[in-house]
Amino acid sequence: MNQTPDLAFARKILAAQPFSVLLGTRLVAFGGGEATLELDNREELRQQYGYVHGGVLAYVAENAMAFAAGTAPGNRPLTAGFTIDYVRPADGVFLRARARVVRAGRALAVCRCDLTSVGGDGSETVCAVAQGTISFAPTTGGDGA
Repeated sequence: MNQTPDLAFARKILAAQPFSVLLGTRLVAFGGGEATLELDNREELRQQYGYVHGGVLAYVAENAMAFAAGTAPGNRPLTAGFTIDYVRPADGVFLRARARVVRAGRALAVCRCDLTSVGGDGSETVCAVAQGTISFAPTTGGDGA
């Protein structure tokens, strides 16, 4: 029987992603069809005008949606596709990506992610919104990692 994954388990999964470790991504909330990732706005993540690069926003949105889909027992989420709309430049102290499952079935989940740029005073400004389809790979045994 599959156990419901918790925040500690999900953080182990994030720590097993070399790219996420390289960027310094943090998983701050996980459970109930929702996940929140945070990522500091560092110089090397910016584009030529000083804003967080769109590729970084896409990465954190995609990963947050996959984590949200992975909150159910036995799910091994893989992104099937997603879209992202950039609504405002991200220039705060860090990014916050809040994702939630909109609808899940046995093979697929549709998720939404709102990305905000968080200022030094804690204020949040929406900088992008994303929607994605997450597929569930068959489990092959082991701990699901």
